[in-house]
Amino acid sequence: MTATAATPATVIQIADSVVAEINAADLSKKNITAARLYVPDFDLEDMKELRVSVVPREVEYLPLDRATNKYHATIDVAVQKKFSKGDAKEIDPLVYFVEEIADYFRLKRLNSYVAARCIKVENSVLYSTEHWTQFNQFTSLLTLTFELAK
Repeated sequence: MTATAATPATVIQIADSVVAEINAADLSKKNITAARLYVPDFDLEDMKELRVSVVPREVEYLPLDRATNKYHATIDVAVQKKFSKGDAKEIDPLVYFVEEIADYFRLKRLNSYVAARCIKVENSVLYSTEHWTQFNQFTSLLTLTFELAK
């Protein structure tokens, strides 16, 4: 089977579905628009607004049977915002927002790609100390792993 513009790679379909889910979800932060990117590269000035970037990161193919693979797609979700003071009043709502996204996807089947189910959610970077000290920027990274048979 040959991929065309009409049929994007499975990992891209999953990432686009994650974007749609975040944008449609009833989360504490309103008026944000998640976007699928390959490399989230923003000017520091752009970071005054809350940014949610969805990045397809990795694909793993595991044999399921002779004709089918178990497919694991890893998607990163970055939540970023420049802060002024970096105190609890400013940062706690961002940490809560990341947790809301994590809770939303835990064991969830994607509405627009129901074959894929989220089997693992990690928040290994609660906040990047490098971004904190260098840019006065909160950056948290969620990693979502979706599984499907293909």
